[in-house]
Amino acid sequence: MAGQKTAFITGAAMGMGAMKARKLAERGWKVFAGVLPGADTSELGDHENIVVVEQDVTSDKSVTASAKTVAKHLGDAGLDLLINNAGIADKGTGPIEGINMKETRLMFEVNTFGMMRVIQSFLPMIRKAAPHSRIMNFASGAVRANPACSGSYNMSKWAVEGLTNTLRNELAPFGIEVTSIEPGAVKTHMTANAEETTKSIWSDIPQDVKDVYEPHLKETTTTKMVEQINNGNDPDYVTDEVLALLDKKTWKPRYLVGKDVKPLKVMLALMSERGAEKAIQKAVGIPQYKG
Repeated sequence: MAGQKTAFITGAAMGMGAMKARKLAERGWKVFAGVLPGADTSELGDHENIVVVEQDVTSDKSVTASAKTVAKHLGDAGLDLLINNAGIADKGTGPIEGINMKETRLMFEVNTFGMMRVIQSFLPMIRKAAPHSRIMNFASGAVRANPACSGSYNMSKWAVEGLTNTLRNELAPFGIEVTSIEPGAVKTHMTANAEETTKSIWSDIPQDVKDVYEPHLKETTTTKMVEQINNGNDPDYVTDEVLALLDKKTWKPRYLVGKDVKPLKVMLALMSERGAEKAIQKAVGIPQYKG
């Protein structure tokens, strides 16, 4: 692997994770694709530059073992790029008052603590490749809009932002670049069957909580949200935009990626935080208290 760039991608069995792995492999990178044990890896294909590595990000033992596997492949070399792509979005949905805490913990185990486990285990390899190595953490454009009834997901992704910002300070002395990616809605496996997924928001919470919130928030969650998902970004476009960041010498703390979230950056820069919040509420159909 002398002279060959190397990357590890979590959650790479399908969707954008698999797409990023294939595109990097086609560019000559050696890609270690982290996949759940026993996962279908057909979307990854059989490119000679892709090495499948079993990894469950919710398990300390599994993540440690995956890091040892990659280190063995690398030998004396370091790891140039870590892409923390693994994530879930369909657990712990509903109004905060009625969220299932067990599902929220699972959301954090995958989206936040899983990412932290991987970073802890892979940082020695990342440091070995410094000062040109990088870490890319997938957050979400949701942290700019804070959609109703997606609190568990939103909180887990806000935590990713905090993780990234802290790492930027801790790894600055080594010249390691770190950033958060905030993609908008993307047409992948995660967003398939949006109609059914959003209906579950109201079927998985206590009836008394449903009676309080559904009259006010059903439209934004089962109509507006579905429209946004169905009009989401093409995954090819998003992955190309993300991988284009590898050509930048230095990284900003975060990048909004997608036709639906880029306008948010402008709006948030031009409007007060409260003004932007009101504009978003109006756009997604959240009714205002009339007094």
